[in-house]
This record gives sequence, C-alpha cells and structure tokens, in this order.
Amino acid sequence: MRKKEYEITDQAEIEGILRKALICRLAMTDGQVPYIVPLNFGYRDRALYFHTGHAGKKIDILKNNPVVCFEADIDAELAPSDTACGYSMRYRSVIGTGRAEFLDDREMKRNALDIIMGHYSDRKNPEYREDSFDRACIIRVKIDAMTGRKSGVSHVG
Repeated sequence: MRKKEYEITDQAEIEGILRKALICRLAMTDGQVPYIVPLNFGYRDRALYFHTGHAGKKIDILKNNPVVCFEADIDAELAPSDTACGYSMRYRSVIGTGRAEFLDDREMKRNALDIIMGHYSDRKNPEYREDSFDRACIIRVKIDAMTGRKSGVSHVG
C-alpha cells in the first residue's frame, strides 16, 4: 500500500469491517474483461458466502475462472473542503482475493444461508422453505488474502 498511514493491519478491525458492511462487491474476469457485481453476503472463518440463482453471467464466469477479488466498505461520507481539489472521502474498506466454489451439499448450503441470514438479522435458527436448498446456488469464497484501508476515519468498531 502506497500510503501506509491509511493501512489497517489489525485483523480484528478488518473482520469488523466485513461484519458491518451491507454489500460486498465480487469481481471476476471473463476472459480479458473484468466483471463486478454487488451482492448480499455473510462472512465467517476467512470465507465469504453468497447466494444467487443457478444461471447467469457470474455463474458462467466463475465456472471458467474461480479466482476472484472482493471489496466491502463502511462509514463512507464526503469530506468537503474550501478548495475543489481538497475534497475527499472518509471510509473504511477491505479488499481481498480468493477462490470461489459452489456448495452442493444440503447441510453446507443450510450453514451458508444461516451465515448470510446472521449477517443481516439477529434471528436464531431461521426457517427455510424446503425448496430453498434446491433453488439457491451458494458460492463460498475462501479468502487467500485481504487488506484494510481507512481514510479520514478515526473510530474503530
């Protein structure tokens, strides 16, 4: 990272950003063309979980190339200035890389859906329709590396 003062090195803080973020952007490569999608997600034990339909562009891309990059951010707000070039943004973010895999096992899917639901809700033991496990395509990204960055944000949490 070029500006070390922006770097977040504490793993707990990095994971805290992932736990607080509402959207995770998943970037893939379709041949020589980048493709990125914002997704709902869950995070646990250095893995990201996404649910989606069984067909579509991201599914096709991931089947051909499972290497991905991801980004999530929180606390974004404009930091205005008296000069045009002085404007900035305050934020905390995480960027990482990993490999996507499709989960087919019913119990693994249930666990992944619980992780995703837990990210957005305090509900314990959510109920799923019986066909949910057949309808949902679950993608797990095992994280190889991730870094954190903060700009103009002094709080942690």
